[in-house]
Amino acid sequence: MRFFKLLTIYKRIKEIVFQIGYINTVILLFHRILIKLFSGKLRIYKYYLTAQPVTNRTLLPPNRGKKITVKQISRDDPIVSAFPRPDSIIKSRFDTGAVCLVALKENVFVGYIWFMLGAYQEDEVRAKFVPLPASATVWDFDIYVHPDYRLGHTFLRLWDEANRFLLDRKIEWSCSRISAFNAPSINVHTKLGALNLGQVIFFCIGSCQLTLATLFPYIHVSTHLNSYPTFFIDTQKNNTIFPMKGKESTTE
Repeated sequence: MRFFKLLTIYKRIKEIVFQIGYINTVILLFHRILIKLFSGKLRIYKYYLTAQPVTNRTLLPPNRGKKITVKQISRDDPIVSAFPRPDSIIKSRFDTGAVCLVALKENVFVGYIWFMLGAYQEDEVRAKFVPLPASATVWDFDIYVHPDYRLGHTFLRLWDEANRFLLDRKIEWSCSRISAFNAPSINVHTKLGALNLGQVIFFCIGSCQLTLATLFPYIHVSTHLNSYPTFFIDTQKNNTIFPMKGKESTTE
């Protein structure tokens, strides 16, 4: 019985290695061990910093996803009550100037995507990301599709309308951070033509945070909540092909 359990674990680790590579797998396993040993007080996060080109090329054929409508909403729209995030988080996003595009199917909430026109204050770790050039670049975050619609056309419909929205505002790039442990997200960004502009690792120990990155400021130590590194994500520099599954980035 124990042999079969070990064999199952081995197969699972082998699958993860294929999806995200050896180094990321080691970091992920170490992260999970620390979470269990220290009750979540020690955590490791690794992000790829990406830039996705805004394009007029549609992802869905004209006859697909017609029943899904996408619109920009304000904080007063009643649909926000269906959002899968606390009211305080949604309010904070609107207060900081974030833009929300919502996907509806027969007036039922099925997904959304958020954009920040300017600097974005990360909420999972302590960091600020500044996409550049400011006049032609935005930051996208919290792309969500309701579980009942994840096998449908909602995600692609959201991005088709998001591209139109951004093109109308002369935006050329949409930047974001994605977890190096999230193989599906990496694959999706690769298919959408995303570029890898850098990598960053956060070691969080209680209220302290150590940051190591492939771009300035490279190393940052934070001992309190108001201390954080600021990363300038310049879409005009260091454009490299985003890593495919099972391969490490050329900058690793």
